[in-house]
Amino acid sequence: MQIWKMRGRRRDRMWDVRFVLALAFVAALLVAALVFYLGWGALGVNRVKQERAIDASTLFDLVKLAFGVVAGAGALVALIVAYRRQRIDEDGALREHTRLHTERFTTAVTQIGDDSPAVKLGGVHALAGLADDAPTPELQQTCIDVLCAFLRLPYRARSDIPSDDEAAIHDYLALREVRHTVIRLIRDHLCLLDDQQHTWQGRHLDFTGVVFDGGDFSYARLSNCVVSFKGATFSAGNVSFEDMAVDNCEVRFDGAQFTGGKVSFDGSVVHSAALTFRNADFHGGEVSFNGVTVFPASSLHFASAMFEGTTVSFRGLIMRERANLLFDEAEFSRGEVDFRGAHFDGTASFKSALFAGTAIAVLMRGVRFAGGTTDFTGAYFAPNVLHWRDARYTGGCVDFTAANGQPPVGLLAAVLPDTVTIPAQWRTPDD
Repeated sequence: MQIWKMRGRRRDRMWDVRFVLALAFVAALLVAALVFYLGWGALGVNRVKQERAIDASTLFDLVKLAFGVVAGAGALVALIVAYRRQRIDEDGALREHTRLHTERFTTAVTQIGDDSPAVKLGGVHALAGLADDAPTPELQQTCIDVLCAFLRLPYRARSDIPSDDEAAIHDYLALREVRHTVIRLIRDHLCLLDDQQHTWQGRHLDFTGVVFDGGDFSYARLSNCVVSFKGATFSAGNVSFEDMAVDNCEVRFDGAQFTGGKVSFDGSVVHSAALTFRNADFHGGEVSFNGVTVFPASSLHFASAMFEGTTVSFRGLIMRERANLLFDEAEFSRGEVDFRGAHFDGTASFKSALFAGTAIAVLMRGVRFAGGTTDFTGAYFAPNVLHWRDARYTGGCVDFTAANGQPPVGLLAAVLPDTVTIPAQWRTPDD
Protein backbone atom coordinates (compact mmCIF):
# COMPACT_ATOMS: atom_id res chain seq x y z
CA MET A 1 0.00 0.00 0.00
CA GLN A 2 3.02 2.32 0.05
CA ILE A 3 2.43 3.43 -3.52
CA TRP A 4 -0.92 4.91 -2.53
CA LYS A 5 0.64 6.76 0.42
CA MET A 6 3.22 8.26 -1.92
CA ARG A 7 0.48 9.44 -4.24
CA GLY A 8 -1.34 10.99 -1.30
CA ARG A 9 1.78 12.95 -0.24
CA ARG A 10 2.19 14.42 -3.69
CA ARG A 11 -1.08 16.27 -3.23
CA ASP A 12 0.48 18.26 -0.32
CA ARG A 13 3.02 19.87 -2.64
CA MET A 14 1.57 23.36 -3.10
CA TRP A 15 3.28 26.51 -4.35
CA ASP A 16 5.09 28.74 -1.87
CA VAL A 17 2.62 31.17 -0.26
CA ARG A 18 4.82 34.20 -1.08
CA PHE A 19 4.79 33.29 -4.75
CA VAL A 20 1.03 32.69 -4.68
CA LEU A 21 0.39 36.06 -2.98
CA ALA A 22 2.55 37.92 -5.47
CA LEU A 23 0.87 36.17 -8.36
CA ALA A 24 -2.58 36.92 -6.92
CA PHE A 25 -1.79 40.64 -6.48
CA VAL A 26 -0.38 40.91 -10.00
CA ALA A 27 -3.48 39.17 -11.37
CA ALA A 28 -5.75 41.49 -9.35
CA LEU A 29 -3.91 44.59 -10.66
CA LEU A 30 -4.14 43.37 -14.22
CA VAL A 31 -7.87 42.70 -13.88
CA ALA A 32 -8.41 46.13 -12.29
CA ALA A 33 -6.42 47.82 -15.05
CA LEU A 34 -8.41 45.98 -17.69
CA VAL A 35 -11.73 46.98 -16.09
CA PHE A 36 -10.53 50.62 -15.82
CA TYR A 37 -9.44 50.64 -19.45
CA LEU A 38 -12.73 49.21 -20.67
CA GLY A 39 -14.70 51.66 -18.53
CA TRP A 40 -12.58 54.57 -19.78
CA GLY A 41 -13.34 53.62 -23.34
CA ALA A 42 -17.03 52.99 -22.68
CA LEU A 43 -17.44 56.49 -21.19
CA GLY A 44 -15.68 58.11 -24.13
CA VAL A 45 -13.20 59.97 -21.91
CA ASN A 46 -10.38 61.69 -23.82
CA ARG A 47 -8.41 63.24 -20.98
CA VAL A 48 -8.46 63.86 -17.24
CA LYS A 49 -9.37 67.27 -15.86
CA GLN A 50 -6.46 68.68 -13.91
CA GLU A 51 -6.98 70.37 -10.53
CA ARG A 52 -4.33 72.50 -8.70
CA ALA A 53 -6.07 71.91 -5.39
CA ILE A 54 -8.59 69.41 -4.00
CA ASP A 55 -11.37 69.98 -1.53
CA ALA A 56 -12.04 68.04 1.67
CA SER A 57 -14.63 65.80 0.01
CA THR A 58 -12.19 64.64 -2.65
CA LEU A 59 -9.52 64.03 -0.01
CA PHE A 60 -11.96 61.98 2.01
CA ASP A 61 -12.76 59.90 -1.08
CA LEU A 62 -9.05 59.22 -1.60
CA VAL A 63 -8.72 58.08 2.01
CA LYS A 64 -11.71 55.74 1.56
CA LEU A 65 -10.14 54.40 -1.65
CA ALA A 66 -6.87 53.71 0.17
CA PHE A 67 -8.65 51.87 2.94
CA GLY A 68 -10.67 49.93 0.33
CA VAL A 69 -7.47 48.81 -1.40
CA VAL A 70 -5.97 47.69 1.92
CA ALA A 71 -9.18 45.85 2.85
CA GLY A 72 -9.32 44.16 -0.57
CA ALA A 73 -5.70 43.08 -0.24
CA GLY A 74 -6.41 41.68 3.20
CA ALA A 75 -9.45 39.80 1.93
CA LEU A 76 -7.38 38.35 -0.93
CA VAL A 77 -4.71 37.17 1.52
CA ALA A 78 -7.37 35.66 3.81
CA LEU A 79 -8.97 33.88 0.85
CA ILE A 80 -5.67 32.35 -0.24
CA VAL A 81 -4.80 31.27 3.29
CA ALA A 82 -8.27 29.76 3.76
CA TYR A 83 -7.98 27.90 0.47
CA ARG A 84 -4.58 26.47 1.46
CA ARG A 85 -5.93 25.46 4.86
CA GLN A 86 -8.86 23.72 3.19
CA ARG A 87 -6.51 21.87 0.85
CA ILE A 88 -4.35 20.76 3.77
CA ASP A 89 -7.42 19.64 5.71
CA GLU A 90 -8.72 17.71 2.70
CA ASP A 91 -5.38 16.01 2.18
CA GLY A 92 -5.21 15.20 5.87
CA ALA A 93 -8.69 13.68 5.70
CA LEU A 94 -7.68 11.68 2.64
CA ARG A 95 -4.58 10.36 4.41
CA GLU A 96 -6.65 9.38 7.44
CA HIS A 97 -9.26 7.72 5.23
CA THR A 98 -6.49 5.92 3.37
CA ARG A 99 -4.91 4.77 6.64
CA LEU A 100 -8.21 3.33 7.87
CA HIS A 101 -8.79 1.79 4.45
CA THR A 102 -5.36 0.14 4.61
CA GLU A 103 -6.10 -1.36 8.02
CA ARG A 104 -9.44 -2.74 6.87
CA PHE A 105 -7.84 -3.96 3.65
CA THR A 106 -5.20 -5.90 5.57
CA THR A 107 -7.86 -7.51 7.75
CA ALA A 108 -10.02 -8.47 4.76
CA VAL A 109 -7.09 -10.00 2.85
CA THR A 110 -6.12 -11.98 5.94
CA GLN A 111 -9.66 -13.33 6.14
CA ILE A 112 -9.62 -14.36 2.48
CA GLY A 113 -6.42 -16.31 3.12
CA ASP A 114 -7.94 -18.18 6.07
CA ASP A 115 -8.56 -21.93 5.83
CA SER A 116 -12.16 -21.63 6.96
CA PRO A 117 -14.64 -21.13 4.07
CA ALA A 118 -16.88 -19.04 6.35
CA VAL A 119 -14.02 -16.67 7.18
CA LYS A 120 -13.08 -16.50 3.49
CA LEU A 121 -16.65 -15.57 2.67
CA GLY A 122 -16.59 -12.79 5.26
CA GLY A 123 -13.35 -11.47 3.80
CA VAL A 124 -14.85 -11.45 0.31
CA HIS A 125 -17.81 -9.35 1.42
CA ALA A 126 -15.53 -7.06 3.43
CA LEU A 127 -13.29 -6.48 0.43
CA ALA A 128 -16.26 -5.70 -1.81
CA GLY A 129 -17.46 -3.19 0.79
CA LEU A 130 -13.99 -1.66 0.91
CA ALA A 131 -14.08 -1.20 -2.86
CA ASP A 132 -17.38 0.67 -2.45
CA ASP A 133 -15.89 2.94 0.25
CA ALA A 134 -12.47 3.43 -1.35
CA PRO A 135 -11.33 7.09 -1.18
CA THR A 136 -9.65 6.95 -4.60
CA PRO A 137 -10.25 5.05 -7.86
CA GLU A 138 -6.81 3.45 -7.49
CA LEU A 139 -7.70 1.96 -4.11
CA GLN A 140 -10.97 0.68 -5.50
CA GLN A 141 -9.08 -0.98 -8.37
CA THR A 142 -6.75 -2.61 -5.83
CA CYS A 143 -9.67 -4.24 -4.01
CA ILE A 144 -11.11 -5.49 -7.30
CA ASP A 145 -7.69 -6.84 -8.31
CA VAL A 146 -7.50 -8.89 -5.11
CA LEU A 147 -10.97 -10.38 -5.71
CA CYS A 148 -9.92 -11.36 -9.25
CA ALA A 149 -6.62 -12.74 -7.95
CA PHE A 150 -8.52 -14.95 -5.53
CA LEU A 151 -10.30 -16.54 -8.50
CA ARG A 152 -6.95 -17.05 -10.23
CA LEU A 153 -5.58 -19.17 -7.38
CA PRO A 154 -5.12 -22.90 -8.16
CA TYR A 155 -8.46 -24.65 -8.19
CA ARG A 156 -9.43 -28.23 -8.91
CA ALA A 157 -12.56 -28.90 -10.89
CA ARG A 158 -15.08 -31.43 -9.59
CA SER A 159 -14.11 -33.89 -12.30
CA ASP A 160 -10.53 -33.97 -10.95
CA ILE A 161 -11.60 -35.14 -7.47
CA PRO A 162 -12.01 -38.88 -6.78
CA SER A 163 -15.65 -39.74 -6.20
CA ASP A 164 -14.83 -41.60 -2.98
CA ASP A 165 -12.89 -38.71 -1.38
CA GLU A 166 -15.67 -37.16 0.70
CA ALA A 167 -13.40 -34.71 2.51
CA ALA A 168 -12.01 -33.34 -0.77
CA ILE A 169 -15.50 -33.06 -2.22
CA HIS A 170 -16.68 -31.16 0.88
CA ASP A 171 -13.75 -28.74 0.63
CA TYR A 172 -14.40 -28.31 -3.09
CA LEU A 173 -18.07 -27.44 -2.57
CA ALA A 174 -17.24 -24.95 0.18
CA LEU A 175 -14.58 -23.22 -1.92
CA ARG A 176 -16.87 -23.27 -4.93
CA GLU A 177 -19.49 -21.36 -2.94
CA VAL A 178 -16.93 -18.67 -2.05
CA ARG A 179 -15.75 -18.36 -5.64
CA HIS A 180 -19.27 -18.05 -6.99
CA THR A 181 -19.96 -15.37 -4.38
CA VAL A 182 -16.99 -13.39 -5.72
CA ILE A 183 -18.38 -13.67 -9.24
CA ARG A 184 -21.84 -12.60 -8.09
CA LEU A 185 -20.51 -9.56 -6.22
CA ILE A 186 -18.51 -8.47 -9.25
CA ARG A 187 -21.53 -8.93 -11.49
CA ASP A 188 -23.82 -6.99 -9.15
CA HIS A 189 -21.49 -4.00 -9.17
CA LEU A 190 -21.12 -4.15 -12.95
CA CYS A 191 -24.90 -4.00 -13.36
CA LEU A 192 -24.92 -0.49 -11.85
CA LEU A 193 -24.84 2.51 -14.19
CA ASP A 194 -21.93 4.95 -14.33
CA ASP A 195 -23.74 7.55 -12.23
CA GLN A 196 -24.92 5.13 -9.56
CA GLN A 197 -23.23 4.76 -6.21
CA HIS A 198 -20.88 1.79 -5.76
CA THR A 199 -20.62 1.08 -9.48
CA TRP A 200 -17.44 -0.60 -10.72
CA GLN A 201 -17.79 0.67 -14.26
CA GLY A 202 -14.47 1.59 -15.86
CA ARG A 203 -12.48 -0.81 -13.67
CA HIS A 204 -10.29 -3.47 -15.24
CA LEU A 205 -10.93 -7.14 -14.48
CA ASP A 206 -8.33 -9.89 -14.83
CA PHE A 207 -9.66 -13.45 -14.92
CA THR A 208 -6.62 -14.82 -16.75
CA GLY A 209 -6.38 -18.59 -16.36
CA VAL A 210 -9.39 -18.83 -14.04
CA VAL A 211 -11.25 -22.16 -13.90
CA PHE A 212 -15.00 -21.58 -14.15
CA ASP A 213 -17.42 -24.32 -13.12
CA GLY A 214 -20.43 -22.01 -13.02
CA GLY A 215 -21.07 -18.34 -12.43
CA ASP A 216 -23.40 -15.56 -13.45
CA PHE A 217 -22.28 -12.42 -15.32
CA SER A 218 -25.68 -11.80 -16.91
CA TYR A 219 -26.78 -8.18 -17.43
CA ALA A 220 -23.27 -6.93 -16.63
CA ARG A 221 -22.31 -3.62 -18.22
CA LEU A 222 -18.67 -3.41 -19.27
CA SER A 223 -17.59 0.07 -20.33
CA ASN A 224 -14.27 1.90 -20.71
CA CYS A 225 -12.24 -1.03 -19.47
CA VAL A 226 -10.29 -4.16 -20.36
CA VAL A 227 -11.61 -7.51 -19.16
CA SER A 228 -9.39 -10.54 -19.62
CA PHE A 229 -10.49 -14.17 -19.65
CA LYS A 230 -7.29 -15.20 -21.43
CA GLY A 231 -6.51 -18.86 -20.94
CA ALA A 232 -9.57 -19.34 -18.74
CA THR A 233 -11.15 -22.80 -18.59
CA PHE A 234 -14.90 -23.31 -18.68
CA SER A 235 -15.12 -26.87 -17.44
CA ALA A 236 -18.61 -27.45 -16.00
CA GLY A 237 -21.84 -25.89 -14.81
CA ASN A 238 -23.58 -22.94 -16.37
CA VAL A 239 -21.69 -19.69 -16.94
CA SER A 240 -23.97 -16.91 -18.12
CA PHE A 241 -22.96 -13.75 -19.96
CA GLU A 242 -26.50 -13.30 -21.22
CA ASP A 243 -27.75 -9.78 -21.99
CA MET A 244 -24.30 -8.38 -21.28
CA ALA A 245 -23.55 -4.90 -22.67
CA VAL A 246 -19.99 -4.24 -23.85
CA ASP A 247 -19.38 -0.58 -24.64
CA ASN A 248 -16.02 0.96 -25.55
CA CYS A 249 -14.33 -2.02 -23.97
CA GLU A 250 -12.24 -5.03 -24.93
CA VAL A 251 -13.25 -8.41 -23.51
CA ARG A 252 -10.64 -11.06 -24.28
CA PHE A 253 -11.24 -14.81 -24.24
CA ASP A 254 -8.06 -15.46 -26.21
CA GLY A 255 -6.75 -18.98 -25.62
CA ALA A 256 -9.74 -19.90 -23.46
CA GLN A 257 -10.70 -23.57 -23.13
CA PHE A 258 -14.36 -24.57 -23.41
CA THR A 259 -14.33 -28.15 -22.18
CA GLY A 260 -17.76 -28.74 -20.61
CA GLY A 261 -20.91 -27.26 -19.20
CA LYS A 262 -22.77 -24.44 -20.90
CA VAL A 263 -21.56 -20.90 -21.59
CA SER A 264 -24.14 -18.45 -22.89
CA PHE A 265 -23.72 -14.98 -24.40
CA ASP A 266 -27.33 -14.88 -25.64
CA GLY A 267 -28.80 -11.43 -26.16
CA SER A 268 -25.54 -9.57 -25.49
CA VAL A 269 -24.71 -6.29 -27.22
CA VAL A 270 -21.27 -5.21 -28.44
CA HIS A 271 -21.00 -1.47 -29.10
CA SER A 272 -17.74 0.24 -30.13
CA ALA A 273 -15.97 -2.71 -28.55
CA ALA A 274 -14.30 -6.05 -29.24
CA LEU A 275 -15.17 -9.53 -28.02
CA THR A 276 -12.20 -11.72 -28.92
CA PHE A 277 -11.71 -15.51 -28.88
CA ARG A 278 -8.38 -15.78 -30.69
CA ASN A 279 -6.87 -19.27 -30.44
CA ALA A 280 -9.74 -20.38 -28.21
CA ASP A 281 -10.41 -24.12 -28.08
CA PHE A 282 -14.02 -25.31 -28.19
CA HIS A 283 -13.86 -29.03 -27.46
CA GLY A 284 -16.70 -29.78 -25.06
CA GLY A 285 -20.04 -28.60 -23.75
CA GLU A 286 -22.18 -25.88 -25.31
CA VAL A 287 -21.47 -22.25 -26.15
CA SER A 288 -24.19 -19.98 -27.49
CA PHE A 289 -24.17 -16.49 -29.02
CA ASN A 290 -27.84 -16.51 -29.98
CA GLY A 291 -29.26 -13.08 -30.72
CA VAL A 292 -25.97 -11.26 -30.08
CA THR A 293 -25.88 -7.84 -31.77
CA VAL A 294 -22.57 -6.37 -32.94
CA PHE A 295 -22.82 -2.67 -33.76
CA PRO A 296 -20.62 -0.61 -36.14
CA ALA A 297 -16.93 -0.25 -35.26
CA SER A 298 -17.16 -3.43 -33.18
CA SER A 299 -15.88 -6.96 -33.70
CA LEU A 300 -16.48 -10.59 -32.78
CA HIS A 301 -13.13 -12.27 -33.29
CA PHE A 302 -12.46 -16.04 -33.57
CA ALA A 303 -9.18 -16.04 -35.52
CA SER A 304 -7.35 -19.40 -35.27
CA ALA A 305 -10.03 -20.79 -32.96
CA MET A 306 -10.50 -24.59 -32.84
CA PHE A 307 -13.99 -26.08 -33.03
CA GLU A 308 -13.50 -29.74 -32.18
CA GLY A 309 -16.38 -31.11 -30.19
CA THR A 310 -18.43 -28.23 -28.83
CA THR A 311 -21.91 -27.23 -29.95
CA VAL A 312 -21.56 -23.54 -30.76
CA SER A 313 -24.65 -21.59 -31.76
CA PHE A 314 -24.81 -18.19 -33.48
CA ARG A 315 -28.54 -18.36 -34.24
CA GLY A 316 -30.02 -14.95 -34.93
CA LEU A 317 -26.61 -13.23 -34.70
CA ILE A 318 -26.84 -9.66 -36.02
CA MET A 319 -23.78 -8.02 -37.55
CA ARG A 320 -24.56 -4.37 -38.24
CA GLU A 321 -22.97 -2.28 -40.96
CA ARG A 322 -19.19 -1.86 -40.43
CA ALA A 323 -19.17 -4.57 -37.78
CA ASN A 324 -16.62 -7.37 -38.11
CA LEU A 325 -17.01 -11.12 -37.69
CA LEU A 326 -13.64 -12.84 -38.05
CA PHE A 327 -12.94 -16.57 -38.35
CA ASP A 328 -9.61 -16.31 -40.21
CA GLU A 329 -7.62 -19.58 -40.00
CA ALA A 330 -10.22 -21.14 -37.72
CA GLU A 331 -10.58 -24.93 -37.83
CA PHE A 332 -13.93 -26.73 -37.83
CA SER A 333 -13.29 -30.45 -37.26
CA ARG A 334 -15.91 -31.86 -34.82
CA GLY A 335 -19.17 -30.82 -33.23
CA GLU A 336 -21.71 -28.36 -34.60
CA VAL A 337 -21.52 -24.65 -35.39
CA ASP A 338 -24.91 -23.15 -36.14
CA PHE A 339 -25.40 -19.80 -37.94
CA ARG A 340 -29.06 -20.33 -38.81
CA GLY A 341 -30.99 -17.08 -39.15
CA ALA A 342 -27.89 -14.88 -38.75
CA HIS A 343 -27.86 -11.42 -40.34
CA PHE A 344 -24.62 -10.24 -41.98
CA ASP A 345 -24.57 -6.53 -42.77
CA GLY A 346 -20.89 -5.99 -42.01
CA THR A 347 -17.67 -7.83 -42.79
CA ALA A 348 -17.53 -11.58 -42.20
CA SER A 349 -14.13 -13.11 -42.87
CA PHE A 350 -13.39 -16.85 -43.08
CA LYS A 351 -10.03 -16.46 -44.81
CA SER A 352 -7.94 -19.66 -44.76
CA ALA A 353 -10.50 -21.33 -42.50
CA LEU A 354 -10.51 -25.14 -42.53
CA PHE A 355 -13.89 -26.87 -42.79
CA ALA A 356 -12.81 -30.50 -42.48
CA GLY A 357 -13.67 -33.60 -40.48
CA THR A 358 -16.12 -36.44 -40.42
CA ALA A 359 -18.11 -35.36 -37.37
CA ILE A 360 -18.62 -31.64 -37.95
CA ALA A 361 -21.54 -29.66 -39.30
CA VAL A 362 -21.41 -25.92 -39.93
CA LEU A 363 -24.95 -24.74 -40.61
CA MET A 364 -25.59 -21.56 -42.58
CA ARG A 365 -29.24 -22.09 -43.36
CA GLY A 366 -31.42 -19.04 -43.79
CA VAL A 367 -28.53 -16.61 -43.32
CA ARG A 368 -29.26 -13.13 -44.65
CA PHE A 369 -26.44 -11.32 -46.44
CA ALA A 370 -27.49 -7.67 -46.41
CA GLY A 371 -24.23 -5.76 -46.80
CA GLY A 372 -20.47 -5.80 -46.54
CA THR A 373 -18.34 -8.71 -47.73
CA THR A 374 -18.36 -12.33 -46.60
CA ASP A 375 -14.94 -13.57 -47.62
CA PHE A 376 -13.85 -17.24 -47.91
CA THR A 377 -10.49 -16.56 -49.57
CA GLY A 378 -8.16 -19.53 -49.03
CA ALA A 379 -10.80 -21.52 -47.11
CA TYR A 380 -10.91 -25.30 -47.58
CA PHE A 381 -14.19 -27.26 -47.63
CA ALA A 382 -14.31 -31.00 -47.06
CA PRO A 383 -17.49 -32.74 -48.31
CA ASN A 384 -20.65 -32.38 -46.22
CA VAL A 385 -19.23 -29.95 -43.68
CA LEU A 386 -20.64 -26.51 -44.54
CA HIS A 387 -24.40 -26.60 -45.14
CA TRP A 388 -25.69 -23.62 -47.15
CA ARG A 389 -29.43 -23.54 -47.78
CA ASP A 390 -32.16 -20.90 -48.07
CA ALA A 391 -29.68 -18.03 -47.96
CA ARG A 392 -31.08 -14.56 -48.67
CA TYR A 393 -28.98 -12.10 -50.65
CA THR A 394 -30.22 -8.53 -50.22
CA GLY A 395 -26.93 -6.67 -50.36
CA GLY A 396 -23.17 -6.96 -50.07
CA CYS A 397 -21.25 -9.81 -51.64
CA VAL A 398 -20.13 -13.36 -50.85
CA ASP A 399 -16.74 -14.32 -52.23
CA PHE A 400 -15.77 -18.00 -52.70
CA THR A 401 -13.46 -17.23 -55.65
CA ALA A 402 -10.24 -18.38 -54.01
CA ALA A 403 -11.79 -21.19 -51.93
CA ASN A 404 -10.64 -24.82 -52.19
CA GLY A 405 -12.24 -28.23 -51.87
CA GLN A 406 -15.88 -29.13 -52.44
CA PRO A 407 -18.68 -26.55 -52.65
CA PRO A 408 -20.80 -26.18 -49.53
CA VAL A 409 -23.86 -28.40 -49.42
CA GLY A 410 -26.80 -26.62 -51.05
CA LEU A 411 -24.84 -23.61 -52.30
CA LEU A 412 -25.30 -24.46 -55.97
CA ALA A 413 -28.84 -25.79 -55.60
CA ALA A 414 -30.34 -22.32 -56.10
CA VAL A 415 -29.68 -19.62 -58.67
CA LEU A 416 -26.93 -17.42 -57.29
CA PRO A 417 -27.02 -13.64 -57.76
CA ASP A 418 -24.07 -11.78 -59.24
CA THR A 419 -23.03 -10.78 -55.73
CA VAL A 420 -21.95 -14.39 -55.04
CA THR A 421 -18.74 -15.45 -56.77
CA ILE A 422 -17.50 -19.06 -56.89
CA PRO A 423 -14.39 -20.82 -58.24
CA ALA A 424 -14.42 -21.97 -61.86
CA GLN A 425 -14.10 -25.63 -60.84
CA TRP A 426 -17.43 -25.44 -59.00
CA ARG A 427 -19.28 -24.39 -62.11
CA THR A 428 -21.16 -26.86 -64.26
CA PRO A 429 -20.80 -26.72 -68.07
CA ASP A 430 -24.22 -25.06 -68.28
CA ASP A 431 -23.23 -22.14 -66.04
